Amino acid sequence: MKRREFLTTAGAGLASSAVAMPAIAQSSPEITWRLTSSFPKSLDVTYGGAVVFAQQVADLTDNRFKINVFAAGELVPGLQALDAASNGTVEMAHTVSYYYVGKDPTFAIAASVPFGLNARQQHAFLYQGGGNEAFNEFFKKYNVYGLQLGNTGTQMGGWFRREIKTPADLSGLKFRIGGIAGRVLQKLGVVPQQLAGGDIYPALEKGVIDAAEWIGPYDDEKLGFNKVAPYYYYPGWWEGGPSLHGFISLSKWNELPKSYQAAVINAANYSTTWMQARYDAQNPAALKRLVAAGVQLRPFSTEVMEACLKAANETWAEISATNADFKKMIEMMIAFRNDEYLWWQVAEYSYDSFMIRTRPRS
Repeated sequence: MKRREFLTTAGAGLASSAVAMPAIAQSSPEITWRLTSSFPKSLDVTYGGAVVFAQQVADLTDNRFKINVFAAGELVPGLQALDAASNGTVEMAHTVSYYYVGKDPTFAIAASVPFGLNARQQHAFLYQGGGNEAFNEFFKKYNVYGLQLGNTGTQMGGWFRREIKTPADLSGLKFRIGGIAGRVLQKLGVVPQQLAGGDIYPALEKGVIDAAEWIGPYDDEKLGFNKVAPYYYYPGWWEGGPSLHGFISLSKWNELPKSYQAAVINAANYSTTWMQARYDAQNPAALKRLVAAGVQLRPFSTEVMEACLKAANETWAEISATNADFKKMIEMMIAFRNDEYLWWQVAEYSYDSFMIRTRPRS
């Protein structure tokens, strides 16, 4: 009997071990995803943000969760990245949500809208102001889960063949500009053109467009825009702090173990910080080189800025009248922005203004 009892007990122990081992493995499964980017490899910061993200996910999961990154055009065209994640062609896309305002203008607010938030305010809005939760309710309509995956900081106003001194100078201008800013500028007579990054230079060179905006000095120098348009304007009032997004197929997101979801969220935050820091570190030297090469640096006049702000406010009112999602999110963002600037004018702006004035003496 004792021998029989021992064998029974031993068998039960082996059975328990057999159950336990697969349970452990199931908590950290080996997964491979494909991520399609909206950017070419030559744009090492925007494209590189996805590469940094993928490496962080691998590191946080002991290389059990791998994400293979594909540049624009390798799997799908750059401006179809969201669709590829939405329909399950790939598990994930890295893109800018304002590329998809043709589907719904609400997409723009998740990235950046004219006279919106700067980079730090955008991050605060998404993570502490309820933005992520509200946007993901909206993104469900497109079968994706979204999270911030990069930010460029305030962008430049773009490259122009001729000077822009008054709002009248914008009339008839064929301008490459992404997202909802094009709709705003239409009120001032601009003819907006939406082109992927790799298509901008040849269009500007051949005169298909009269002006183009992209990101800022580091990327713009690499793309060579100064060779075909001499005037470089600032600021990019339509992109005060534009977020890039990672869009994940909703079913694939829900299938992930909680530990892997946490890895994705933390990796996205890391990549966002990396991208912002990279641009902040590289833009000053690039701007110096461009100016030394003869680029004409120009600020948009107050008259132009005021006219564009008026056009933006009119546009928000028009869209809100027929789009409840947009109305909810734009009102939420504007309220957050206005409170942020109450604080900004006290500390951030006063400090930065003093340091800028005294920089030659520091």
